[in-house]
Amino acid sequence: MTLAEVVLTVRQRAVPRRSDYAGLSTSYRKDILAGITVGVVALPLALAFGVASGVGAAAGLITAIVAGFVAAVFGGSNFQVSGPTGAMTVVLLPIVARFGASAVVPVAIMAGGIVLAMGLFGLGRAVSFIPWPVVEGFTIGIAIIIFLQQVPLALDVPRPEGDNTAIVALRALQSADWAVAIQSIAVVALVVVVLVVMPRLNKAVPWSIIAIVLATVAVGFVGWQMSRIGSLPDGLPAPSIPVLDASSTGALFSAAIAVAALAAIESLLSARVADGMTSVADGMKSPGRYDPDRELVGQGLANIASGAFGGMPATGAIARTAVNVRAGARTRVSAMVHSLVLIVVVVAGGGLVAVIPLAALAGVLMVTAVRMIDRRVALSVLRSTPADALVMVVTAAATVALDLILAVEIGIAIAAGLALRALAQSSTMDREEVASSDTIGATESGPSEQALLHEHIAVYRLDGALFFGASQRFLDELVDVADVRVVVLRLGGIRMLDASGAHALEEIIDDLQGRGIAVILQGIRPEHVATLEAVGTFGALVSAHHAVESLSEAIDHARMHVRRALGARG
Repeated sequence: MTLAEVVLTVRQRAVPRRSDYAGLSTSYRKDILAGITVGVVALPLALAFGVASGVGAAAGLITAIVAGFVAAVFGGSNFQVSGPTGAMTVVLLPIVARFGASAVVPVAIMAGGIVLAMGLFGLGRAVSFIPWPVVEGFTIGIAIIIFLQQVPLALDVPRPEGDNTAIVALRALQSADWAVAIQSIAVVALVVVVLVVMPRLNKAVPWSIIAIVLATVAVGFVGWQMSRIGSLPDGLPAPSIPVLDASSTGALFSAAIAVAALAAIESLLSARVADGMTSVADGMKSPGRYDPDRELVGQGLANIASGAFGGMPATGAIARTAVNVRAGARTRVSAMVHSLVLIVVVVAGGGLVAVIPLAALAGVLMVTAVRMIDRRVALSVLRSTPADALVMVVTAAATVALDLILAVEIGIAIAAGLALRALAQSSTMDREEVASSDTIGATESGPSEQALLHEHIAVYRLDGALFFGASQRFLDELVDVADVRVVVLRLGGIRMLDASGAHALEEIIDDLQGRGIAVILQGIRPEHVATLEAVGTFGALVSAHHAVESLSEAIDHARMHVRRALGARG
């Protein structure tokens, strides 16, 4: 790659374009209104996810502001809204427990650098290789974890020690002072009732904000003493880059890789969802597909900026992005406005936010977690095939029991194994009856000719994939061939051939030739020639004219071999 090509790639993937704001002159009112709507929705979530991550509400708010703005400017989607998310809290909580809250800033910056590099190197389309059941299982697992994470806050008890969320929730239940906990549970119940019941009356109202306000007012009115968010900064802190020694960098690097992987996966999934929504939302004509590589560049820069300002790692947020689309957004300006709305809250409303009970945020996240699980989609996966159902269930269980990245790896591995098994089972090898009419126009087509073809020539048609998963079965079947002079292998139906399949074919040919049986290959696809040549046997067959294009050529050549062999025997 030349320097000019590198510069062009960086320019294409990292530099904002004028086309990002096409139509803004006519859509700016809708973008501003959508941005305000998303900002109102994002406020309680940013606060809640900051608290749930163990880094505090202020860090969540800073992340939504800084990362949300930077990702909107540099990202590859016109509709993506970025910030702290539930999935990221699941990854961050054990990092905070092990290294402390101060480790989140360098982890965010390192993860941002990794995601940025992924975008510059063109790895954005890799998310398309993640199977749908893995994504659904991953989402279900995250939803369960987010719900369980709120149990200590809902009971107003300090978070017990432990890495597994389910165990921590159980310990919180065991350690709760129920005389005190009943108050925080009542706050959670109030928030849940508002969020579940009221949207049925009017979905356009930001009920999460109203629920939190009602809960805060109710707690103040009755005089209950419970944990609150606490003071927030009255502005954004000055940016700074922490200096780490080699040992600290090495210890945090594995955590940064996990954060980067999640940031990339969740952001691209969110952008893909937004891309699908915008094709039908509000009568919009084709808005243009998102650019996955640019999206990774934008998310990488957003995480670096978030860390520099003291925030936490961010990703594209599916729920907020969906709100953005439904609110009528047309350009990325709406996501920028969402960040500006949150800045106003920090500057002007920090004192009001400080008195919000943590139990109210727990209620918001519990409802959010339940809504993350699309029951219709989950049931459709369960009803599709046993393999897909298994992948989804195992991925969800691994997400809760192990960790997110390992769960995705397990899900992909199982899905790949089952897919290869199905591919191997769909590959077939059938013996075909060959009539004398398949030859190149011989006049001798009587019973003796037909008997000659049937008795001494075996034709096998191979269809599907000849790879490591199916090669042994083909090998076992062809090794049993006996009492023929020539075997014709029809390879035109082979769609995929790997080194294992080519090696198995070599073994078949060597075995048959060792028993005095000639082998003719017919219909080899051009894309498979290099693989067969690398094995070594193919060249010899070509030299002997045993690799032909048509079946008629193969049968005529086989008939010649049979007659020669019978003549020599006679």
